[in-house]
Amino acid sequence: MKSAITIKSIRIPITRAIALLLLLVLVVFGAVPGYLKGKFSWAQLPNMAHLSQIKKVLTTGLEIPGWQMKDQKKVEIGGRKWSYQLLEGSTRKPVVLLLLPPGDSKSQPQVEWVDIDSTLRWQTDSYTKIKFKVEPSDLSLQKKSAPEITNLPQAEVEARFFRAWTQDQTVAVVQWYAWLEGGDPHHSNWFWADQSAQLQRQRVAWMAVCLQIPMEPLGDLKAAQPLAESLAKMVQTALMVGPFVGA
Repeated sequence: MKSAITIKSIRIPITRAIALLLLLVLVVFGAVPGYLKGKFSWAQLPNMAHLSQIKKVLTTGLEIPGWQMKDQKKVEIGGRKWSYQLLEGSTRKPVVLLLLPPGDSKSQPQVEWVDIDSTLRWQTDSYTKIKFKVEPSDLSLQKKSAPEITNLPQAEVEARFFRAWTQDQTVAVVQWYAWLEGGDPHHSNWFWADQSAQLQRQRVAWMAVCLQIPMEPLGDLKAAQPLAESLAKMVQTALMVGPFVGA
């Protein structure tokens, strides 16, 4: 149950603390000259690359190799438009894939997971994390050879993973904010990646992802983990070779 979730320590590893401090110094020194001249860089943010292609998922969904898109439509969750699609593959019941693109270049990840909890009114427990990498070899399997795809670095992704249920069904849930070079369930990590990109007059486009994989009623979450990791990696890869590079 939710009350049983362990609150993690907020201690930050020394290497990460140093990296954050250096980034803060860069941001300050980059912003001060503009501030003194009356030019505020944050008032003129660069646009997110390929935003129009990223937003197309609201009407087209996202193709996942080996899975058939049974249904796709726009739904409203927390006052924002999501892509809702049903994927048929190796599970007895369809997998639900929810995708939220940024509405515009100023949009940031916010409280998407809270919005989903509130809308679906499910009970949750067994919170943990899954991690995976998308290697260049994974990208090449998509049979696309554009330079912007073949030259992509590997992406390291961490997602939150838990069990959720209602009176009707039990699902294994995977949630993370995806971007071209990685992913994380905490919007603060996207924020720091975006701040670093802005120093180069670039932006980090993102997509909120929520996978719901059918399970046996109140089944063991560990049994669903291999499929959850595999499918999450497929989604991240499809975003990296598709919307995130304008394909």
